[in-house]
Amino acid sequence: MTARTVRGAARVALAGALITGVAACSAPAGGAGGAAGADSVVVAAATEPDSLSPLLGYGKDGNSKIFDGLLTRDADMKLKPALAQALPEVSADGRTYSFTLRRGVKFSDGAPFSAKDVVFTYRTILAAGTNNPSKTELDAIETVEAKGEDTVVFTLKYPYAPFAERTVLPIAPEHIAGKQDVNSGDFTTHPVGTGPYVLTGWSKGEKLSFKANPHHWGGEPAVKKFTMAVIKDDDVRATRLRSGELDGAILPPNLAEGFAKDTARRTYAAKTFDYRTVTLPTHHEVTGDLAVRRALDIAVDRTAMVDKLLDGAGKPAFGPVPTDSPWFAAGTERRHDLDRARRILDDAGWKAGADGIRTKDGVRASFPLWYTSGDKIRQDHALAFASDAKKAGIEVRTEAGTWEVIEPRMKTEAVLAGGGSPADPDFDQYLLLTSSHGGDGFNNMAWYDDPAVDAALAEGRRSADPAVRKAAYDTVQRRLADNPGYVFLTHIDHLYVVNDKWDGLGTQVEPHDHGLGAGPWWNVETWKPKQK
Repeated sequence: MTARTVRGAARVALAGALITGVAACSAPAGGAGGAAGADSVVVAAATEPDSLSPLLGYGKDGNSKIFDGLLTRDADMKLKPALAQALPEVSADGRTYSFTLRRGVKFSDGAPFSAKDVVFTYRTILAAGTNNPSKTELDAIETVEAKGEDTVVFTLKYPYAPFAERTVLPIAPEHIAGKQDVNSGDFTTHPVGTGPYVLTGWSKGEKLSFKANPHHWGGEPAVKKFTMAVIKDDDVRATRLRSGELDGAILPPNLAEGFAKDTARRTYAAKTFDYRTVTLPTHHEVTGDLAVRRALDIAVDRTAMVDKLLDGAGKPAFGPVPTDSPWFAAGTERRHDLDRARRILDDAGWKAGADGIRTKDGVRASFPLWYTSGDKIRQDHALAFASDAKKAGIEVRTEAGTWEVIEPRMKTEAVLAGGGSPADPDFDQYLLLTSSHGGDGFNNMAWYDDPAVDAALAEGRRSADPAVRKAAYDTVQRRLADNPGYVFLTHIDHLYVVNDKWDGLGTQVEPHDHGLGAGPWWNVETWKPKQK
């Protein structure tokens, strides 16, 4: 599988510090020969985790490098055993999942892995005092119990259809993490796991360094040293890759194109569920108006964004579900219709002023739209959205800032946001749209509130019947067309440029988040040197 683009930046340091950090990873090797030794790989991503503790959400979607889950996914996104010996046994009512664990597995400090570590991990995540923003993803769990050293049994409150997919979540060692404060202990930055790699250093905002775990149950990786450089600026990543300081990097289409004729490097394209969307907070006097939201939803020219901003590396987005997914609700596509957008605003009493910007009851149709600094993909989307909105008589003032600047403003000010998960529609939509999650950090950033959507999301996650689930998520997508709390713009492919010196590279269908767990290095532990 293969794709194209870069995700937005998260909490990272300024570009100058990043450049220093990348240079520190290894001395430039000159050209594309490689950033480090024959058994080392240095790659770059735009973001880094806030924590390396799975108890706080790190690696919850798999491929965490330091840890393993009970299950993992193959190249085709199908579940396969990891710390479990086999896929779980599931009761007829869909409420009991039994896992038999792989024997002889040890944590990287030499301590044995057992069922008690699995129980500890899940119980700790669900505990009231644990600051894990994704803990509601596991709220179907009623109990988790160890049956001896090598069996774990989960009992669910209801038959949560995608539960097995949740068990790619990494397992933490009770003998270490259980003796610390879950939210602030050393384990958050100095983790110990059962995974194929061991963390050797983390310079925040610069790089994460790993060495192969020689005792990994899956065998010692051929790539002995793996470094993830944190470089939020697209241009800097491309420059460092070209100079030979990096073996690979994620790049936006226009920069990846510059390597198209480079015979020493290959470009990998990964299809994704990664979307860009504009939040329309209901607490703002302009974006809280349903007529404004409906007008903006059809005023945007999504096809032009794909063609001009992404060079065709993506597709128009009409919700969190891509149009080529079997979960997509056919008929919910919205055609670009500027004339209709203007009529909606006219009928709702938003009248154009002398400067072309509309007003209603003394309120000017104007609002800010924030995007993260240094992210050209988000900047381009924000500017294109503002241009389209202005044609309908709505002024969108684009602003760049770090997440530290943006977060306090999210309740009332629009954000060029991203998200998306290929695992299951519940993963995509529950936290994004459920009204009870309005204002819960990066969950439901638009404060979206639609009772029909709440009911459908609850039904979709509680039913084991595929037909019932499909109908529920169809309802969600139809309601988003009628009552948009977000204007979804594009689904973006991801492009990676990598030195062509290893065998075994490829990509999975990717989520929005990418860095350690996605990209051609999702399976770096299985790479082998190319035979000359």
